[in-house]
Formats: sequence, structure tokens, C-alpha cells
Amino acid sequence: MYIEQGQLKKFILDSGLVSKGDVDAAEDEAKKKKSSLGEVLVSQGKIRDDNLRRMQAYVLGIPFVELKSKKIPFETLSLIPEPVARTNNIVAYKKTDDTLEVAMLDVDNLSAIDFVKKKVHLKILPRLTDEESIKSVIVQYQKSLKAEFGDIIQKESETLKAIAEQDGGEPASAEDMKKMADDLPVVRIVDTLLKHAILQNASDIHIEPLEDQVLVRYRIDGILHDAMVLPKNASSSVTARLKVLANLKLDEKRLPQDGRFKIDMNGEKVSFRVSVLPVYYGEKTVMRLLRENVSGFTLEHSGFHGEGLERIHHAVTQTTGMILTTGPTGSGKTTTLYTVLDILNTPDVNISTIEDPVEYQMKRVNQTQVKPEIGFTFSSGLRTLVRQDPDIIMVGEIRDNETASLAVNAALTGHLVLSTLHTNSAAGAIPRLIDMKIEPFLLVSTIDIIIAQRLVRRLSETKEKHILTKDERAVLAKTVDLDRVLKALKEEKIIEGKKDWDEIPFWRPVSAGEGDNGYKGRIVIAEVLKMSQPIKELVIKGSSTNDIEIQAKKEGMLSMIEDGIFKAVQGLTTIEEVLRVISE
Repeated sequence: MYIEQGQLKKFILDSGLVSKGDVDAAEDEAKKKKSSLGEVLVSQGKIRDDNLRRMQAYVLGIPFVELKSKKIPFETLSLIPEPVARTNNIVAYKKTDDTLEVAMLDVDNLSAIDFVKKKVHLKILPRLTDEESIKSVIVQYQKSLKAEFGDIIQKESETLKAIAEQDGGEPASAEDMKKMADDLPVVRIVDTLLKHAILQNASDIHIEPLEDQVLVRYRIDGILHDAMVLPKNASSSVTARLKVLANLKLDEKRLPQDGRFKIDMNGEKVSFRVSVLPVYYGEKTVMRLLRENVSGFTLEHSGFHGEGLERIHHAVTQTTGMILTTGPTGSGKTTTLYTVLDILNTPDVNISTIEDPVEYQMKRVNQTQVKPEIGFTFSSGLRTLVRQDPDIIMVGEIRDNETASLAVNAALTGHLVLSTLHTNSAAGAIPRLIDMKIEPFLLVSTIDIIIAQRLVRRLSETKEKHILTKDERAVLAKTVDLDRVLKALKEEKIIEGKKDWDEIPFWRPVSAGEGDNGYKGRIVIAEVLKMSQPIKELVIKGSSTNDIEIQAKKEGMLSMIEDGIFKAVQGLTTIEEVLRVISE
């Protein structure tokens, strides 16, 4: 909504918060910068952002609401999912039969309003609020979730215990287990566990039977957290319910089982990959959460930037060759490849994949899952794929000599091949492939780029600056080349050309309240190695991984740890988080 600057100036002067001289000077500055009067006054520290919002609300005729001390009912709060609320600074706080009042920092955020309108099918009444109000309401999500889910778990667990005691112990037959899995208390407990995990943005759920209880843990932003504790008697019934959902054998408790199921929550389809493993006190269940729609991811949002980003974009324009991503399990390799596939996914190409498992479903992409138990492996699937007239092939992982050989041959015969490897660095992928009996001359003819990556936790908005002392810099310099990082920061204009480490701030997490550790989400730190002519010559000569890495750095490659420090300066993560992940 347009704010008439003359009206805003009058309100600011009438408030008495800023002198006329300062307002006039800021007005001149705003004209030079082609900015608004309010933005200039805030940047100069003449007026607080929240005070400016109140004045904008008066000018626009939109009510201003303060929610710092307001307790919002969870059924109203949860109408807007917590990730949407946090990302767009919009919260629902008052609902009637046909209207929903939402508080926002920016009432021009029409996409957020439109999302809420489609979701709740009510008339949306936008209101302006301040940052403190938004923060206090975001914290309520965690508190409300704990209270709501805790109550459900406790109530249903007690019912379950009573049923178990009445039935006289563990069920014997598959029919008894099926009946138990369909009991209302079990259904509610499992539904609660799944919904809570989705709302918490968890990537995995661990359900672990112990001697006298069942521990439920969620992996959030790469770190496992205790989520809740269930009574011991809930173990077999919860496992049975998950087996029913994943279409597994109910009476098989001696062998591991794998399955999959899907649920739809608030219009978002989430698949759960289920693994059941016999352990000493019963069966441990681990579920991987997979959001099905990967479309809309970007390399920039993932964390790629600068020269590395340019190299990936150049490799994507090639019609033949190989793009490899490397790193340990859970480092985001497959997500990076799906993001590249999303860029390549145009109507004029045929894309086929062979995966284990199919993690995301993409439109117009032919996705195949391997089934080793019936002889359908990566190598046998890849042989068939090349006969399916593909332009682009994605191989979920190169695990053996045969798959490596077929992937290289596919790249040589006119296909663009994307795949992953388990190596610690980009340069380390080359000797790994040579160990798989791939000739060096074939590697230099096919590989375009190799991306090595890890995932680090991303700092949330509540963070604070700190400058490293000389001693701290000396310790850090033993691990990372700070001069190379400084040069990259200046080249990408992240910092001014004259600044040195004495005045460059890093960042620390600050908790916004109970259940908040100062981090939200994860971001990639990566190194992108381009198969240049000098590196090709080193590969042919059989040079070491270290020699290849040194040459790649000479050609402008930031190592993973250097990229991590680069992002720590940007305020995206912390030095401690980078060192934690790189040292793992």
C-alpha cells in the first residue's frame, strides 16, 4: 500500500520524536538515495523501526496491534504454519466465524496474505504490528505444541495402558496386532508424533524402546533432540501402527523391515520412509521425512554463491558430461542434484533417474527405484535407462565399479549424467573413481564439476555480533586460510575493500525463548572443483588428492571450511557450527 510521504512527515513531526532539522535532512537524503523518509530515519537511528510502523499504520488507516503479552489460542495460532509465520512475519491472532485477523510487519506482503486466504477460506483482515510482538507469538508455537501434544500423549498413553492390562500383555497373533494398531488411542498417538515432527521441520523421527520406557527423538537441523517419552507398554502398539501404515509384516519381529507411507497435512504431502530394526528391548523404528515437492528450490537459497555458483550454472548448460556431488550421508547431496534437475527440467528434454530411494517426486521426470532383492540394481537399471532415449540421467549413487563404468560411458555417449559419491572432498572423488577401475583419461573426458558439501545450521534473526580477538584469529588461522576468505569477501562485495579482520564482525546465536536455540534451518557450505586443463593434466599424471586441491585453490576454489567462514561473516552461521561439521 502506498504511503503518502507528506502525511508521514507530518505525523513524525507531530510525534515530537524527531526534530524538524533532522526530518528535513533525512528528506534530502531520501531523495538522493531514492529511498523513503522512514527508511532513512531508521537507518540513521533517529527513530525506532517499531515507532515508524505505528505511524505508517495511522497514515494507512490500518489498526496497529501489540501482541507481546497476548496469549493466542492454539487453534487460531496454528491456522498459519510456524515456518510460514516465521519466514513472512505474519501471525493469526483473532478468529470469528467468517474473518481472521492477522498481524504483520509488512502489509504489502500480498503473497503471504493470499496463502493464508487459500488455506483458511476466511476474509483476511491485515493489521500492522512490531517485531517484538511477532517474536513473542512465534515462541508461543513451541509452548502450545508441547502443551497440546503432551496432553494428547499422556491421555492416550493412559488409555493404552489400561487396555494392555485388561488384555493381559503382548498380542500373540497378527490379527491381534492389527486390532491393536487400529485402536483409537494408538492412532491418535502416532498421528500426533507425525504431525508434531512435520510442524517442527524434523528430518527424521527415532522411536527407541528402552528398558522401562519408549524414547521419541526428532532430528531437527541435523541435531537429534529428545521430543517425548512414552510408557513402555506403548512400544509394540506404536510399532504395529507404523507397520500397518507402511504395509509391513506385523508378526515379523526378528528381521529388519523397510517400507513407506504418505500423509497430507495442511495441503503439504509428506512421505515417511520407515525402517524397523530388532533391538534388545523390542523394535526400533526410524522414519525419514521427505517433502515431496522440491520445485522452487534454488542454488542461491541453498547457499551456493560467487565462482562456485557460476561453475555449476556453466556445467548445467552442457549437454554431455558428469556433475558429481560428494559428502557423507545427510549432507544434502541429493537435494542439490534435485535442484539442478529442477533447472534442467524443460519440455524439450527427457530426464530419467535411478534412485534408492526416490526421495522427492518431480513432474515430467521418469523416476525409478532400485530393488536389489529382485536383482534390479543401479547398474542393471542404468543399462536400461540408456536405452530409454534420455538426454539427462541421474544416478542416485555410484557404489561399485560396474555402476561407475556405465555412468562414465553414458556421459561419453552424449548424455548429461548427475550422480553422488561418498568422499570427504571434491578432489577426493577422483582417486575414488580410479579405485573403481575407471581410467584417468576417461575421467578427464567426462567430469565437468565436482561439488563437495556439508550442511550447517543457519542462524535465526535473533543473533548478536562479536569481533574475534587477535588470539582467537591466530587459533582459527591454524585451520583456515583467512587471507583467502578475506579476498573472496571483498571480491563479492560482502565487506568494504579497506576493512581487515580487526573490524569484521562474526555472529553468535541468541535464544528467542523456550525451545529456541538461535538456529533455524540449514545451509550448504561447499567447494566446487572444475575439471580445468591443469587439473586434467594432474589427473593423467596420477597426482595426489592434495596436489589437485592446491591447483583448484589456485584457480579460485574456496574450500568447504573457507566457504563456511565466508558464511559466518555474512551472519548465516557461526564459526563453531562450521568447525563442528567439518571436523565430524
